[in-house]
Amino acid sequence: MDKISTLLVPFDFSPLAEKALDYAVDFIGLKTNMRLILVHISESSESDSINARFEEIKLKHSKTLRSPIELINKNGSITDSVLEVQKSRQIDLIIMGTSAPSKSSITKSNTSELVKAANCPVLVVPNTIEDFQLKNIALVLGKDEINNKQALSTLLDVARKFNAKVHVLTIENEPGMYGYSSTDEKNENLLEYYLESFYQDHMFIENKDVVEGISNYVSEKAIDLISILPSNQENNTHSKGKLTEALTLQSKAPLLAIN
Repeated sequence: MDKISTLLVPFDFSPLAEKALDYAVDFIGLKTNMRLILVHISESSESDSINARFEEIKLKHSKTLRSPIELINKNGSITDSVLEVQKSRQIDLIIMGTSAPSKSSITKSNTSELVKAANCPVLVVPNTIEDFQLKNIALVLGKDEINNKQALSTLLDVARKFNAKVHVLTIENEPGMYGYSSTDEKNENLLEYYLESFYQDHMFIENKDVVEGISNYVSEKAIDLISILPSNQENNTHSKGKLTEALTLQSKAPLLAIN
């Protein structure tokens, strides 16, 4: 994907969904032709009531968005329904809200399940986010070679849109050499090539707890968005999917999983 042009937000009119929608509207901004689609999943047949509430939502954001918001009503599970719309409407980015770790485990499960199942980028927005800002992005990499170069193109698209700096972070959670191998050199060349001038630096931080190390870095460096490449995490059978899920459930900063 060269450019993000169509966004999808799972929407149930809850505060979590409202937070994700507000983030999506700010992400699109005033001067772009990006399209925004909401998908409402329910077993209820009260479509008139849903459509009436949706008109209020559409009116609220009509002065901000160049293209009107579209609503799709679906029945079935959240993950299956969202993925069906994603494929049929060629969605480039899914934005979904999530609650704090102490809140609804059902919502958290739906979000983490969708992140793992989707084959397009998913941006997870915690309900603790107050003001939209996207100036500093942390791309979390492990020791493996980057196997999804197109993901870096997606990250470049986001960085370019907001003129954001991309800081690369590797957590040293086990013994070994970091930053000096042939794989590290290949990754560095890819980062410089695909992220262009938006690539700022690559930090290596020791911490046996990867999630804690990322969280500390995000707080210290005022990071606005964490980005991960789940397919690279899959190469490590000992932590297959665990980091993606942990960050989805625990990160206080928005998380962009580029599948």
